[in-house]
Formats: sequence, C-alpha cells, structure tokens
Amino acid sequence: MKTLIASALVLLAPAWALAQTTAQPADKPAASAKAGKSTAKTTTKTTTKTTADKSEKSAKSAKAGTKTAVVAKASPTSSRTRLHSGAMQVAAGIAAAEAALTPEELAIADEVHTGRMPCELGAFVQVERDAQSPGRFYVEGKGFKYHMSPVVSATSAVRLEDHNAGAVWIQIANKSMLMNQKLGQRMADECMSPQQFTVAEGFKKNPPPSLLDNPAAKK
Repeated sequence: MKTLIASALVLLAPAWALAQTTAQPADKPAASAKAGKSTAKTTTKTTTKTTADKSEKSAKSAKAGTKTAVVAKASPTSSRTRLHSGAMQVAAGIAAAEAALTPEELAIADEVHTGRMPCELGAFVQVERDAQSPGRFYVEGKGFKYHMSPVVSATSAVRLEDHNAGAVWIQIANKSMLMNQKLGQRMADECMSPQQFTVAEGFKKNPPPSLLDNPAAKK
C-alpha cells in the first residue's frame, strides 16, 4: 500500500511543478496593469496641471488686457478739461490786453534809470527792463525782487509800482527810493544812478530853491 502511494506521488510531482511554473507569469500582467494605471494617473495629473497653468496664464493675460484697455480708455483728455483749458487761455488773453501800457505810461518808462544803484547803508538796488514786456521793469535787491510797471503821477517824479506786492519805486532828479506800502516801510533810500549822482553833486554846489522860498507857495 505504501508503495502504491509513493508511486502516485512520484507521478504527480512533475504535474504540480508545471502548474506552479505556469501560474507565476499571471502575476506579471497584474503588476504591469498596476504600473500602467500609475503611469496613466501621473500623465493625467500632469496634463491637468498643465491645462490649469495655461488657463491661469490666459486669465492673467485677459486681466492685463482689460486693465490696459481701461487705462487707454481713461487717458484721453475729457471735454470738460479741454473747455477749462480754453477758458483759461481766453482769460489770460483778456488779462494781457487789459494790462497793456498806455502811450503815456510807455513815455514814463523811457525816463527810468537802469543798472545797479548804490544806496545808503551799503545797500543796492538793481533795475532792469523786462525784455518780454516792454515798459515794465524788474527791481531787486537783497531779499526782494519786484516786477513793476510805470504809473502816471501828479508830480514830476517817475513812479513804478508792483501792485501785488505793494512795492513802489520813486525816482526824482537826484535820487531814488524803494518803499513797501503793505509793510509800511522804506526798503531802500538815497539810491543813485550815475545821472542822479551828477545832479546830486550839482545840488551841493547850487542848492535848488526851497518851496518856502517860492512866492507862489507862500500864498
């Protein structure tokens, strides 16, 4: 009996080994399928991410384009701004026409002494013609500069004024002086051009008659 069982086992051994050998390759397709599934998953993830990146870039580009369009739309000057600018130009033209000097004022401007003039206490005043506006002058010194126009005066004195600053330049035969009416003070006195210096020296030798010596003034 034992001999019969042993013989049967000997016969079955090759068949069992063959079955084991045949079963092993079956696991490989499963592994391959698993690897393929992983690869497909990775590919899908990469594709999805790439698509998302492209979508984000497209959105940013569209947003930037919209912003540029808004800026471009807002850049043109509005009609209100153009109207305001035109009104300002018209107002400036009217102001310039109103500020034009009369022939009498221009005649006074011709008598104004120009150049650097020494004054009392070591001060000086510089008087220069305004090349851009005939008949007007720049009067300046330490700490001040005025733009002045001639003013008709009841006396024989030459008078220049800066209405905005309240400054007045008065020129007589032998000297000039600068006053500021707003500040209520005399800013420079005894200022002399070469012509005025000559007249002042002449007055020292031959003083002009006083108003008190004038018979008409006594009456």
